[in-house]
Amino acid sequence: RISRGRSVREMILAVAVLAPIATTVWFTLLGGSGIHYQLTGAIDLTEALNNFQFDVATLTVAQALPGGTLMAMAILLLTTIFVATTGDSMSYAIAVVGSGHDEPNPLIRAFWGIAMALMAAILLYMGSGQISVLQQFIVITAIPVSLVLLPSLWTGPKAAYAMAREQGLIEPRD
Repeated sequence: RISRGRSVREMILAVAVLAPIATTVWFTLLGGSGIHYQLTGAIDLTEALNNFQFDVATLTVAQALPGGTLMAMAILLLTTIFVATTGDSMSYAIAVVGSGHDEPNPLIRAFWGIAMALMAAILLYMGSGQISVLQQFIVITAIPVSLVLLPSLWTGPKAAYAMAREQGLIEPRD
């Protein structure tokens, strides 16, 4: 539903093959360049990395690359697109689950998108000390939530096969 017009083969190829290859190339080039620049003394990333300012370190390395300003702008653009598409997909998924059908009311979808944006803004405003408390809370509450989700490991594949049979993607069992 989220990726209309795509075959299962195209989705698997994109998600399981192309995305990991692109990610590996990206991290190898950017990370390798950062290590090279740090070792040669071209740039100093020590303070940024010690203070967990990974965004500063990433943009510093990007600006040191050929076409640095353009590279930094591309990173900011790609990050913005990633956050926007992730938020859009999450608000759609939550609205579908909440409404119970594939075409949720746009107002419900907008509500969840705005609610997630507000939560992110509050967490950013709270600062790093409060976020670590939230992370601990998430880890503690993940245990009971995982127990609730555990049955889907068994029912999920059965539901997927049933849906594939209904859609004529696989032969019905005799």
